[in-house]
Amino acid sequence: MASLQLCDGYLLSKPSVSPRNRLPQRISHRLIPKASASPPPPPPPSSSSSSLSLTRRDLLYQSAAVSLSLSSIVGPAKADEQLSEWERVFLPIDPGVVLLDIAFVPDEPSRGFLLGTRQTLLETKDGGNTWAPRSIPSAEEEDFNYRFNSISFKGKEGWIIGKPAILLYTADAGENWDRIPLSSQLPGDMVFIEATGEKSAEMVTDEGAIYVTSNKGYNWKAAIQETVSATLNRTVSSGISGASYYTGTFSAVNRSPDGRYVAVSSRGNFFLTWEPGQPYWQPHNRAVARRIQNMGWRADGGLWLLVRGGGLYLSKGTGISEEFDEVPVQSRGFGILDVGYRSEEEAWAAGGSGILLRTRNGGKSWNRDKAADNIAANLYAVKFVDDKKGFVLGNDGVLLRYVG
Repeated sequence: MASLQLCDGYLLSKPSVSPRNRLPQRISHRLIPKASASPPPPPPPSSSSSSLSLTRRDLLYQSAAVSLSLSSIVGPAKADEQLSEWERVFLPIDPGVVLLDIAFVPDEPSRGFLLGTRQTLLETKDGGNTWAPRSIPSAEEEDFNYRFNSISFKGKEGWIIGKPAILLYTADAGENWDRIPLSSQLPGDMVFIEATGEKSAEMVTDEGAIYVTSNKGYNWKAAIQETVSATLNRTVSSGISGASYYTGTFSAVNRSPDGRYVAVSSRGNFFLTWEPGQPYWQPHNRAVARRIQNMGWRADGGLWLLVRGGGLYLSKGTGISEEFDEVPVQSRGFGILDVGYRSEEEAWAAGGSGILLRTRNGGKSWNRDKAADNIAANLYAVKFVDDKKGFVLGNDGVLLRYVG
């Protein structure tokens, strides 16, 4: 077992693999097209005037409306903006911010935090109806524009990770956040963290390293004994298609409630799985012609798989499998980017150009929520805290709240 040791306030890594098995420290991010916000229409003129004066007045009104929406906290959308089972929540953030993760405090269910690019950190104290910017002084001491990737809570303890490498910890439901020092030798960029117990967490990098801590992040132990590249070199003769094109990073990684992981290679050629106790990642051939976009876990323990171009597949049976069946979906040719389960039977899928789909029979059939077609944004993540609290995260600060 490799470990990260604290020395003079910093962590030192002692990998159990040779330097040639170290992975290049890089991460690939998808290019995200911007979507323009649509301000409310101007009020009708009270008297006749020239077209020039009308144009100027319209522009002034629209500018004021946009400025107001960016400088104040706005609650849920009005009735005419409600998107069927969802409503949009407008946020006090700059245009162009991509929302990346959301989590609520189990011991204070109305309190939650929302993460994104451009060092975006928002807090809610009313269950997600309204959000306010949150400042963390320890994350502002350096001249970095952090991309906060992942957040997780257990009880009142919470963790945030970001890029460039930053680790934040709270023991009081987010009232105060401490910055925990990290080793520069950490392989890859941190992309996921899961709070697992008192002062304990599990962290994953885009190069496949999995580390666990039980002392508030000051020491980390490796749960993986070799790099993904080393695993592929050792198993390439087993016939993993696309292994020779592996660039050393994951494009997506998802964790099941019982601690299993599924990850997608950066090119989408194949996928990998890991279960607690295994010494290395298990590579798997993809059973579909098109490259994989994303993968995750169904509520029943099986896998879902998304391919580039909008296809959706479900694995046969529960557990890990390389056999998948395609499910017809009305994606209109846009890519589906994520799936989130509200219950074992009901799930939602989201994707490019406001695609929003729902199943009520465990994924056998999906119906499109056409009202969401009017959202000029890509929807990247579907997160359900429980069966009554869910959110869809997108680019340009788009946040949808489940209203059932």
